Amino acid sequence: MSEEQPADDRSEDPVGEDAVEVPPENKPKRFPTAFTVLAIVLLFVWLASFVIPAGRYELDPKTGGPVPGSYTELASCVSTGGKQPCSDHSFLHQFSNLWAAPTDGLYGIENDHGLVSVDNRGYLYGAAQIFLFVLAIGAFISVTMKTGAIQQGIGRLALRFKDRPAALIIVIMLVFAIGGTTEGMWEETLGFFALLVPLALALGYDRMTGAAMIFFGAGTGVLASTVNPFATGVASDAAGIEIGDGIGLRLAMWIVLVAVGIAYVLRYAHRVKADNSKSVMGPEGMTSGGLRMADEVVGDVKPLDGRQKLILTLFFGAFAVMIYGFVPWADIWDTIFGADWPLPLFNSFYFAQATVLFLVVSVIIGLIYKLGEKGTVDAIVTGAGEFLGAALIIVLARAVTVVMKNSYITDTLLHWTENAVTNLSGGVFASVAILVNLPIAFLVPSSSGHAALVMPILGPLADFASVPRSLSVTAFQTASGLVNLITPTSVVIMGGLTLARIGYDRYLRFAIPYFLILLVLSMAFMFIGNAIG
Repeated sequence: MSEEQPADDRSEDPVGEDAVEVPPENKPKRFPTAFTVLAIVLLFVWLASFVIPAGRYELDPKTGGPVPGSYTELASCVSTGGKQPCSDHSFLHQFSNLWAAPTDGLYGIENDHGLVSVDNRGYLYGAAQIFLFVLAIGAFISVTMKTGAIQQGIGRLALRFKDRPAALIIVIMLVFAIGGTTEGMWEETLGFFALLVPLALALGYDRMTGAAMIFFGAGTGVLASTVNPFATGVASDAAGIEIGDGIGLRLAMWIVLVAVGIAYVLRYAHRVKADNSKSVMGPEGMTSGGLRMADEVVGDVKPLDGRQKLILTLFFGAFAVMIYGFVPWADIWDTIFGADWPLPLFNSFYFAQATVLFLVVSVIIGLIYKLGEKGTVDAIVTGAGEFLGAALIIVLARAVTVVMKNSYITDTLLHWTENAVTNLSGGVFASVAILVNLPIAFLVPSSSGHAALVMPILGPLADFASVPRSLSVTAFQTASGLVNLITPTSVVIMGGLTLARIGYDRYLRFAIPYFLILLVLSMAFMFIGNAIG
């Protein structure tokens, strides 16, 4: 076996020893990958934990939320003899937190003191369920692709809407926006990037358009949640009000902001289709970017055969079952109609159950198309491997919040927020509440975790400002939704961009103007909400 020469070794010249060596061309600088971005964020948060005081609020035994005004800085672990909770800013302790963060981000357990470790007993805090879910989605799509059903199905759909692609974008974004406002559809969207990005390319758009349909559809819906139990529900409960309080304002926000989101994506898509150079990704944005399905969709579109039609029915049926299982129908039905949901429900259905669902249906599809045992297994392994990068990104994003929790700095940031909004009144209070919640949303991307953390504080403060508590709920979820559209700590943003082969820097160039538009409109709604009570 010959030794491999380095790629930049130009010592061998085919035209002779006396030839002048040509210097390598200057390579364009590239923005760091999602892994590097998150590694930098992780390191930054870790360094901040050395200087941000460790502290905690007392917890209400009934609600489990922090008690306003009860924040205290934690004593040094030296003075408490290591009894938790305590503050330990020693380098060795902090370094051990950083070193264990990735594994804790995968399968760490949170104990009664709020610390996360793989050695604890308590509740799963790591992203193991989402990690396996993403791998299962990859396997599921890979097996289905081997039958040609998805490629042909997307191709047929593109042909059907080739004269009215804008209508398809509108419908897709509305579906995601409805899912976002009703059940907080966000992490669940990871399964759709491998479908909608190739569809966007087949319609003559770029990969950013395909990703934006998901990000801005579901993301704007979550921002303007109406009955979303994971954001509005948890926040309303922590604030001591009903989930229906303030729903009129939130519904108006949903209508306006979703319309703005659709218009934003349509305008961009139209410009890119008319002139490919308008893509924020450059000419490369119009290519597959290495997405295997996208390469296969752009070929000749053949009619679907009988088995492919059956496979597509199973394929979309699996997604339908996932959505049905994820949506808290009983809570939504009770909120709107004050009655029990009339259809059967799963006893428990979330990412763990969805993972098994997609793996089982993958095997069934392999049997129907007679891929054989080896062909089915190979497709499953190949698909999981293709989605491994996105799954690891999700784990690294969770590692950032693990460092925060294990350093006890989350409550300190919340205390600073409490001080910032105290003694404000009216629409100013609600607007400032949005602004001060932005950094918390960056560090706590979970909407339900964010709600449980801040609403026990914001609710009582709203009373002092003579502002309806429902407005403080709307302010919180607006901040959470805004940040989750751009934050690198969001498993959906970084995972989705990885699946769509889009650089984070390119996405920021595309999304920041939209973020600012939504921020201005949302703050205007805060003043309107305060004026109408």
